[in-house]
Amino acid sequence: MSAACTGAFAAESAPSTGLGQAWPNAPDVSASPHWHVYAFQRAGIRYIQVNDLNGNVRAAFATSGEDFLSLPIGLDASRLATPQDPLPPPASGAGEIVYHDGAVQVLVAPQTDGTVQLRAAPGTCNDPIECSSHLN
Repeated sequence: MSAACTGAFAAESAPSTGLGQAWPNAPDVSASPHWHVYAFQRAGIRYIQVNDLNGNVRAAFATSGEDFLSLPIGLDASRLATPQDPLPPPASGAGEIVYHDGAVQVLVAPQTDGTVQLRAAPGTCNDPIECSSHLN
């Protein structure tokens, strides 16, 4: 990942600690009342963590520019799709955008088996499912 920091990231003052915690000492920046989203920043890298309403960490990723890196954190870490680590589209439908800051957007799609599929995509993407899926 490049260490370059986009203007949207540089203008914000996100906390640099708390990643992986159920209730980090960071503001909840979720766009949804159904999820908690926390943003952290350190050394020009932005970290986004999605928790459920009970505080369970579902997944987290790091991003810089349009580069994304899935982190091995959370119950659904293996079900986090990024443009660099794509997954097939979710089985249960489109899902809900839970975070968008102009540079990054996150979509969460609950699955019928109780798991969650998450999609992280650049903020310029019009369809997070398409931007983080294997396209044939």
